[in-house]
Amino acid sequence: MPIFWAFIALFTLGYNSHIPSVVQSRTTAYRSPTSAFTYPAGISTVLPNPSSFFSPNLLKSPLPTSTFFQNYVINNGSQQEYIHPYLIKSNLSSLSISYPSIFSNSNITYQIFNADLTISVFNNPNPNRTHVISSFNDLSITLDIQPNLRFFLVRGSPFITCEILKSIKLYISTNHTIHGFVPNSSKTKYKINLDNGQTWILYSSSPIKLTHNKSSILSDEFDGIIRIAVLASSDSGFESVLDTYSSRYPVSGRALFKEQHNVEYKWVKKGSGDLLMLANALHFKLIDKSLVKVLNEFKYQSIDGELVGIVGESWVLKTDPIPVTWYSIKGVEKQSYPQIIKALVQDVNGLNASNISTTSSYFFGKLVARGARMALIAEEIGYPNVIPKIKTFLKGTIEPWLDGTFKGNGFLYEKTWGGLITKQGSNDSTADFGFGIYNDHHFHIGYFLYGIAVLAKIDPIWGNKYRPQAYALMTDFMTLGRVGKSNSNLEYTRVRMFDFWKLHSWAAGLFEFTDGRNQESSSEAVNAYYSAALMGLAYGDTHLYKVGSLLTSMEIHGAQTWWHVKEDSKLYASSYTRENRVTGVLWANKRDSALWWAPREFKECRLGINVLPLSPITEVLFSDVEYVKQLVKWTLPALAREGAAEGWKGMTYALEGLYEQEIALKKIRTLTGHDDGNSLSNMLWWIFSRE
Repeated sequence: MPIFWAFIALFTLGYNSHIPSVVQSRTTAYRSPTSAFTYPAGISTVLPNPSSFFSPNLLKSPLPTSTFFQNYVINNGSQQEYIHPYLIKSNLSSLSISYPSIFSNSNITYQIFNADLTISVFNNPNPNRTHVISSFNDLSITLDIQPNLRFFLVRGSPFITCEILKSIKLYISTNHTIHGFVPNSSKTKYKINLDNGQTWILYSSSPIKLTHNKSSILSDEFDGIIRIAVLASSDSGFESVLDTYSSRYPVSGRALFKEQHNVEYKWVKKGSGDLLMLANALHFKLIDKSLVKVLNEFKYQSIDGELVGIVGESWVLKTDPIPVTWYSIKGVEKQSYPQIIKALVQDVNGLNASNISTTSSYFFGKLVARGARMALIAEEIGYPNVIPKIKTFLKGTIEPWLDGTFKGNGFLYEKTWGGLITKQGSNDSTADFGFGIYNDHHFHIGYFLYGIAVLAKIDPIWGNKYRPQAYALMTDFMTLGRVGKSNSNLEYTRVRMFDFWKLHSWAAGLFEFTDGRNQESSSEAVNAYYSAALMGLAYGDTHLYKVGSLLTSMEIHGAQTWWHVKEDSKLYASSYTRENRVTGVLWANKRDSALWWAPREFKECRLGINVLPLSPITEVLFSDVEYVKQLVKWTLPALAREGAAEGWKGMTYALEGLYEQEIALKKIRTLTGHDDGNSLSNMLWWIFSRE
C-alpha cells in the first residue's frame, strides 16, 4: 500500500532448466539500461534540487530516489541515516556518529540517536558549507565534509573511515564526558572511554598526537586515514579483532548479480590485511560460509538483529530458485471449475474501461491487474470464452497510459532526478501517493506491468507494438546500470527502489523522514519484481526473467525476515514480538505496528496490505504454514470489529485457506465485496488451487 500523507505527513535465477522454453527460444537483449522509448518530458514544481549535495559529475546521470542515504540530499541534508551499525548525521561541516540504543514496547521499536562522537576540522574556515556526495554505490557513499574530510561510509563496516586530504587539526567532540583516554606507544591507537559506558577506539595510518579535555579531543596537524569503532563488547577478544582488521578498509561496495541465483558483494579496498565487515540476519542466512570466515562472537546490536563479523574479500549470497509462473503452482481442482467459471463470467461482465472513475496511478493499476488475473484464471481452467472481453478491457485501460492519451493523468519523464512522475504528481507532492516525488514507483508500475505481461501473452501483436513503452515503464525501477558514475546514456537510476544491503525495497522517495526510508506493503513490492519477471516470460526475454526472478526471491526473503514476526522470533525485542505477527510500517530505523492509514488495532489491514495482490507468488511468500496459522489466529478477532472492511477480511480468509480450505471457502462466500484489486473468481481460484 502506498505511503499515505493524510495524517499523512505524510532469485529465481532459475537455472536455465527452470526457465520456460518460450523464454529460451525467443531471447532478446535486455542488457542495456537504456530504452528505445522515453515518455513525454515533464517539469516538476515539487521536487527538491539535488545540486547542493552531489558533485557536479554525478548530476549528469539519474540520481537515486529511495536509497539508504536519501536524507543526506533532502532539505538541508542534516537528518540521520542508519548505516549499520551506526546512526550517522551530517550537519554542515561536521559528522556525528551514534552507536544507538534500542527502545521497544508492544507497539514500536526504534533506535535512539545520541551524538557519541562528532568529527570536524578545528577552526574550519568554511563552517557553513554543506557536505557533498562525491560517489555512491549499492553499499556505500563517499561523503566529503569540506574542505578536507572525506568519509567512506560503507554499510556493515564496524569502522567509520575518514581520509584527511590535507594536513589539518582534527576536532572531535562528544555529548558525554570523557573518563579515560589511553594511547598506545606509537600513538596510532587511542581508547576513548565515555561516561555512558561506551569505549571507542581511534586508529590512524601514522602517528597522531591527540589531546583532550572532558568533552573534546584535538589533534596536531595530520593527514592520512583515521578509523573509529565502538567496542560493542567488553570481552578482551573483541578489541583484539578490531586491532587485527583495522588496517584494511573499504572505500565503496557494489552488489553484482552472479551466475544464476546469487548476489555477490564486492568492495573496493585499501590498506593491508583482511577485510572485516558485518552481516545482518538475512545475510547470515544466505551467505556462502565456505568462502568467508565467520566471527560468531564478534557482534553488534541492531534493530535488524545481531550483526555478525564476517572476514572475506567478497561475499556470495545464495538463494534457492522459486517458481515464477503464470498459473498456480499445484493446479486447480477440476471439480471446482464450474464454480470458478460462474464467478469468472460475472466478474468479466463487469469489466468496462470507460466506467473507471479513478485517475490515480495506484488504484487504476490495481484495476488493470485485477482484470489481467481473470485472463490467467480463464486460461488455467480452460475457459477461453471470456478472454476476448478481458483483452478489450486491458487494451482500453493500459494503452492510454502508454501512449499519453489518458485524460487527467499519465506518465512523464523528468530529467532532474531522472525518472517517471505523473502529471498529477508534477505539481502536487501528495497526488498519486507521492509518485511525483518518487514514492511507491514499484507498487504502481508493478500493477501495470502485470497487466502488460498478461496482455502481451494473450496478444503478442499488441505486445510487440507497445514493447518500447512497456520497457520504458519497467526500467524506471528495474534498470541495472551502474550508479555513482557519470553516464549521460542512462535514463533511469539503478534498481530504483531496491536496497541491496537489506535485500528488500523501500517505498518512500524524496521526502525527509527522521527514521529514513520506509515501506508498508512488502507483498506489493514482491508483486513488482514478479510482474517484471512475467513480462520477461511474455517477451521471451531471458535476462529480464532472471533479474525479475532474483529480485522477487530476495524481496520474499526480505519480507519473511523483516516483516513476518513469528512467535518464537528473536530478531526483535520480546515486548514487540509478543504483540505483533506482522510489522505495519518498516523503517530503516524503526518498526511501527501502525499503518499510514489505519491504527495498529486494525490487524486485518496490516495482514491484508502484506498479502495483496493475491496471485501465484503469494503461495511462495507465505510458504511457512505454521507462521500463517499464527498470523491468521492473531488477526481473526479483529474481523469482529464494526466497520472491518470486506476486502481485508478476504485477505485473512485467503491465508486461512492455506490450511483450512473448507472453513475459508465458507467465509469467502459470505463476503459482500472484495478489495478493488481482487475478485470472487480470484478468491475461488486461490482456494481451489490449495492442496
